[in-house]
Amino acid sequence: MSKFNIAVIGVGGVGGYFGGKLAHAFSPSDSRTNIFFVARGNHLEEIKKNGIIVKSPEFGSLTGRPALATERIDDLPPIDVFLICVKGYDLKGVATSLGNRIRDDSMIMTPLNGADIRERLRGEIKTGIIFPACVYVTCHIEDPGVVAHAGKPGKIIFGRDPDHPNTIPHELFRVFEESSIDYEWQDDAHPAIWEKYLFIASFGLVSARHDRTLGEILEDPSLRKETVEIMNEIYSIALRKNIKLPDGIVDLSLRKAAAFPNNTQTSLQRDIRQKKGKSELDLFGGTIIDLGEKLGVRTPATKKIYKELEGI
Repeated sequence: MSKFNIAVIGVGGVGGYFGGKLAHAFSPSDSRTNIFFVARGNHLEEIKKNGIIVKSPEFGSLTGRPALATERIDDLPPIDVFLICVKGYDLKGVATSLGNRIRDDSMIMTPLNGADIRERLRGEIKTGIIFPACVYVTCHIEDPGVVAHAGKPGKIIFGRDPDHPNTIPHELFRVFEESSIDYEWQDDAHPAIWEKYLFIASFGLVSARHDRTLGEILEDPSLRKETVEIMNEIYSIALRKNIKLPDGIVDLSLRKAAAFPNNTQTSLQRDIRQKKGKSELDLFGGTIIDLGEKLGVRTPATKKIYKELEGI
């Protein structure tokens, strides 16, 4: 019986947390499952030497040792599941590098922060099974080879590929369960993806534009209003796409933000402030504007803040 091979591409906060759990549960000597990492830089070198260390209030600390950690996707053996955890702006490059490594039965999951990640990936990869997915977890690289997790246990929500509706990944369920990974399989994962997107895109754009924390946005009437306007634009787009979101989703999202520590910053806010040159601005603002134009939904609040952020 051949091994079930999983490759985690991008071993930062999200990939490090879930990949660390996977590599901890399945050592290279395991007879059924192999875990592979694709990473880079000093982080990769430390993982090669000492494995990946994940610190968490959930379990204390664990060390995961993949069967192989490499910078080159071409070094990997045939892979059954690609768990792509790079930033949205690196997604196209990864999709290109996968090239002809995707078989008809290859499974791909990309739990990034966008609403149209599966569609973007499908535009580059024509074969394989791509599960719509999103993730809830708070993690970051603390030091090379070390990932720190805070808050509740991470959770992956994913569902059927509309192009392959009869494919249910029972073997992946088994792997997640044996790795103590919290997951939820849904027939249609798009409502969950859009519920998260409405929250993270609106607060991400406003926090990045004004360099304010979640608590500061909620306390400032004008910033709170701007956030709600963007939420309503996203909600209108979801309705046009026939995506059913919970009743009162805007109020639910505001209450969700209030449950975070007041000093919580968004990843887009940090990227814009640090002037990295790359950010998820297009994944948030660009997607809202493009979908609005295609579906006939006005998005003035998003357009305004997007143009302002482009100039920073």
